[in-house]
Amino acid sequence: MLEIHPEILSKNGKREFVVLPYEEFEAIREELEELEDLRQLDEAIAAEKNTPSIPWEEAKKRLGIK
Repeated sequence: MLEIHPEILSKNGKREFVVLPYEEFEAIREELEELEDLRQLDEAIAAEKNTPSIPWEEAKKRLGIK
């Protein structure tokens, strides 16, 4: 689990900004990129759900791959 240590900055009594250590920011950014990749993968799988396919073994046989 990602542990972060935010510093909350207020302006006129209202929370306005969050400051994070750079390493934590990078970790969050990497996690978000991975989540985006997974979202795109899910969309691609859903889009191809009804596409005709053949089993892997059959494809290898047709291509002459052992």
